[in-house]
Formats: sequence, C-alpha cells, structure tokens
Amino acid sequence: MTIAEELRSRNFSIYGQWIGILCIFLCVALGIANIFNHPVIIVFSIICLISGLVLIFVEVPLLLRICPTSEKFDVFIRRFTTNYMRAGMYGVMSLIQWLTLVTNQTTSLLAAAVFLFLAGVCYLIAGLKGQGFVGSKTLGGQGVAQMIV
Repeated sequence: MTIAEELRSRNFSIYGQWIGILCIFLCVALGIANIFNHPVIIVFSIICLISGLVLIFVEVPLLLRICPTSEKFDVFIRRFTTNYMRAGMYGVMSLIQWLTLVTNQTTSLLAAAVFLFLAGVCYLIAGLKGQGFVGSKTLGGQGVAQMIV
C-alpha cells in the first residue's frame, strides 16, 4: 500500500499513526527549543523530549528490531499495540503538555499538546468504531520486518 492508499482506507489507526509521526518531530523540536526557558517549563520540555523519543519506537516498530534496546524497554513499548492503549498513552502525554498552562506561561509546547491530543482522538475513534490496529507498511508495519530479515 502506498501512503495515499493508506490515507484513503478510512482506518483511523492509520491517521493516528501518521499524526503520531508528526508528533515525534514536534515533541523533539519543541522539547529542545523550550529547554532554555523558565525552570518549570524546562521540566515540561524534558518530558516532551522524552515523549518524542518514546513515540519513535511506538510508531515505527521496525526500529525495535534494528536498534539495540533492553528487554524491559521492548516489553514496555509492546504494551501499546491496541488502539485504546495508544489513545490512553497519547492522552496522558497531551495532558502533561496542557499542564504547562498552569505555569501562566504560554509556550510552543501547546502545539505538541494539540497534536498529541489529535493522535489520541484518532486512536480512540478507531477503537470505538471497532477498527483493528493497522500499522503503516511505510513505517515498518506488517510484513516489512520479514522482508528485511
């Protein structure tokens, strides 16, 4: 399947995965950009950066085979294989970034919060519609890992 065919499939888990890829770039970039800010924002910035790095392994499953990671980390990442678990993960990550508003400082971390929320909503809709999780073949989904090995 090409990217266009995947997006036309009307499977919300595919939409969630592609928004998740956008979240990876946003979390890493905004985490680095806000790291030299107010001391409280630095904490949220580091959490955003860590979230982006975790999302890399969640959304691109091929990396778990390529990168040397510990067994505990692999087990942790493999927990997020259903739409509901991913929706929950994105919801928690989004909520943490929304909490930056409590500091009375508006930062660009809110952009990450919005996109994390959108990815979570896509996964939640996929779960509510009964759509099974389908990983994008472009990102190392079903069948790609076997082709490499």
